[in-house]
Amino acid sequence: MQHAGRAVATIVVAQLLGTSLWFSANAAFDDLARAWQLATPDLGKLTIAVQCGFIAGTLAFALSGLADRFAASRVFATCAVAGAIANAAFAWWADGLVAAIACRFAVGVALAGIYPLGMKLVVSWQPTRAGEALGWLVGMLTFGTALPHGIRAMGAGWPWQYVAGVSSLLALVAAGAILTLGDGPHLPRARGRLQWGAALAVARIRDFRASALAYFGHMWELYAFWTITPILVKAALDPLPGGGRLASAGAFAVIAVGGLGCIVGGYLSRRFGSAAVAAAALAGSALCGLVFPLAPEGYVGLAILLAWGIAVVADSPQFSALSARAAPPEIVGSALAIQNSIGFAITLVSIDLAASWIATLGAKSSWLLVPGPVLGLVALAPLLKARR
Repeated sequence: MQHAGRAVATIVVAQLLGTSLWFSANAAFDDLARAWQLATPDLGKLTIAVQCGFIAGTLAFALSGLADRFAASRVFATCAVAGAIANAAFAWWADGLVAAIACRFAVGVALAGIYPLGMKLVVSWQPTRAGEALGWLVGMLTFGTALPHGIRAMGAGWPWQYVAGVSSLLALVAAGAILTLGDGPHLPRARGRLQWGAALAVARIRDFRASALAYFGHMWELYAFWTITPILVKAALDPLPGGGRLASAGAFAVIAVGGLGCIVGGYLSRRFGSAAVAAAALAGSALCGLVFPLAPEGYVGLAILLAWGIAVVADSPQFSALSARAAPPEIVGSALAIQNSIGFAITLVSIDLAASWIATLGAKSSWLLVPGPVLGLVALAPLLKARR
């Protein structure tokens, strides 16, 4: 148990470092916009490029069976190195939006071998405490997502290339840590030839289907919220003295606090079950999205954003735990990858919608995200009834 605990700790820290690649462009966007004469909707394009790459990568891993055919630690490490190279190319080679989109797409492909394979690694070390362990993992993904904003806040005078480039160094550290660790003993590796499309069979499993559909509703909201968080935080803080200077730190706090939500949710799942924790997070997230446009500007608005930041991602590890339990052990990696792929395809629509309309709707753009958690609650109902 002690060895498994150390292994999970290594994996979650590597997840923190590797997923810092995800939003490295967003944290540097203000300087990037001035350098390349970009507009706010271009932020959505850069984020969507990463999502498209992630979708392409997870589809390839899931449908080919690669996620279960080769050692997860080797796939993770290889993709972390590839992501570091692609992100460095974005920072130091790209000279405009088209080249930046290509580099960000490549980063997304690499992340497809970091996030789902990180989940598989956790389950391979601690399958009986998956909800709690995955809470730590997704918590670190959330901290990793926020990390570029924190780097930006600490290095306010840095060129944007430095802000983005730090993530490449962190991803290389993650690759070395996971390659040294190796895989856990509790999940079998697929044998024989690769079977294209084998993971699609999980759609016939009722519990997997309910968890996946609820996850899709959650994903409608999550990345769109993270994409527009800097703008929402800036709008809330602008009326305060010196509020504009605190926008990067505020965005970091709103996203990073979700990591605590994941960790606490993981502990609660041991007592109440993953389905109940996920349902509570979905309900809280929907409530925050409804209330935020009605809140006054300033600290009250920031407090609602912080609460939303906790709820918006606290359910994510619980969906992964529910789906991992429902899937056959020999295709867990592929099943999680196909779930991720469809979920991230949904984010393309919500990110574009939120980024396109925020200039017109302002804070009311949060209402565009509310249908996601509401529909997620409806999809999750069979698992809540089964628990009773």
